Amino acid sequence: MAMRIIVGISGASGTVYGVAVLRALQAAGVETHLVLSQGATRTMALETPFTPEEVASYASVVHDVHNLAASISSGSFRTDGMVVVPCSMKSAGFIAHALNSDLLTRAADVCLKERRRLVLVIRETPLHLGHLRTLTQLAEIGAIILPPIPAMYAQPQSVDDIIAHTTGKVLDQLGIDNAHFRRWQGA
Repeated sequence: MAMRIIVGISGASGTVYGVAVLRALQAAGVETHLVLSQGATRTMALETPFTPEEVASYASVVHDVHNLAASISSGSFRTDGMVVVPCSMKSAGFIAHALNSDLLTRAADVCLKERRRLVLVIRETPLHLGHLRTLTQLAEIGAIILPPIPAMYAQPQSVDDIIAHTTGKVLDQLGIDNAHFRRWQGA
């Protein structure tokens, strides 16, 4: 069976990261289950040339964010994990406190309770103490916190290089081999 990964795209700035991860997973032959928050569709329109329909075309299955009866809302539906990319602090707070207000936060909660990988690409800066406590709580309950911070040793030449670096780091955390960025080989 092919890998099965849930991709959540929240309303934080940086929806282009979610699109890049979704496309990379598709290219790797991974079955993807996409959930777009309401905020994601709004942010996508403000920041990118992508439409929700185009982004949906990169996914194997698309779920309505309001459908709490979807397959990915249950631990009995087997997945290899989930990435929320980008992950707003609002979504992070809901996930940290198991406030399953929509399918994105419910699917993330399921991954945590089933001890599956949950990668959160947090998109907020600067962080205040409440944000830091939320991120600490998420790490304590098993989430992987992966801010989209590029490695300058790779000498990125474009925004696409920076996005590719984060995409590769996400795939690494999901256990998917990739060549999205130049890996450090030592000095």
